Amino acid sequence: MDVLSDVLLAVRLSGALFFDIDARAPFATESPPVEAISDRIGRDAEHLIAFHVVTEGSCWASSVEDPGRAVEVHAGEMVIYPTGEANILASVAGSRAEPNAALYYHPVHTTLPFPIEVNTDAGAERCRFACGFLTCDTQPFNPLLEALPTLLHTPVSTRSWQWMTGILDAAIEASDRRDAGQEAMLAKLSELMFLEALRTHLETLPPHARSWIAGLRDPQVGTALRQIHGRYAEPWTLEGLAREVGMSRSSFAERFTAYVGVAPMTYLARWRLQVAAGLLQSGACTVSQAASRVGYHSESAFNRAFTRQVGRSPGSWRRRDRPVAAPAPLADERA
Repeated sequence: MDVLSDVLLAVRLSGALFFDIDARAPFATESPPVEAISDRIGRDAEHLIAFHVVTEGSCWASSVEDPGRAVEVHAGEMVIYPTGEANILASVAGSRAEPNAALYYHPVHTTLPFPIEVNTDAGAERCRFACGFLTCDTQPFNPLLEALPTLLHTPVSTRSWQWMTGILDAAIEASDRRDAGQEAMLAKLSELMFLEALRTHLETLPPHARSWIAGLRDPQVGTALRQIHGRYAEPWTLEGLAREVGMSRSSFAERFTAYVGVAPMTYLARWRLQVAAGLLQSGACTVSQAASRVGYHSESAFNRAFTRQVGRSPGSWRRRDRPVAAPAPLADERA
């Protein structure tokens, strides 16, 4: 079981590449916080993650809250803001700009990404970067978001950068022709780049790091997470999970909680609800069926747990998220 992929699929991660920015020094661009633009670009998403990937040159990235604490981002590197806070990309650390919220929208008569030039002095130092957003669910349970820093700066691995930048360049070069499928291709590419960034972040975490994502590489905690994600409907007990990883009950509970932030059985309960929410969203299961498929023998117990975690009943959740049937076509007005 690939736990990271399982979580990304369950929380419905979806990407969009919004801007292809060609900037010449001196320059500064500032993005507003995602809550200011989420209704324009998020399409009812619960959460937005902002990201930038530098494809040529270098620049400085920082949050608006702390512009003096900047990181230098080079070609082949990404900077990600998991909390979606306002952020700055500039040729000089500490620079500021005026954000333009009007730029953030899904176009009707054209396709993403929007090409933007900043300072057209051909003789000045060049930096090119792509900017976009990733949407994901936060309810009932998204363990990844809390495990990431406010600003994640990481390279895309060498093994992936060559083919990724090739696709990115080819798609952007074709933007004038607006080729079919281009926007969807770039959206999937942004998701792949995010996954690459997470993998690199995991590989470079210090040995003493304690978080859900760090727990994926720990022999005991990682094994327990794989068991929970792969066999969530089984009647697990704390003793049973501890046996699976070769630890005593108390030592396992302490180690798991130190990494993940919640006790093993609490994590199991929350993950079951996340899986059930996905089943209900698809409309493929009744509430009773969803409860049974994630390991609940009592629909009433499932209802109570779901409502306590999400703040609404599973029936209400299912009615809200079930796909709406397409309306019948209107009669041809020319008839």
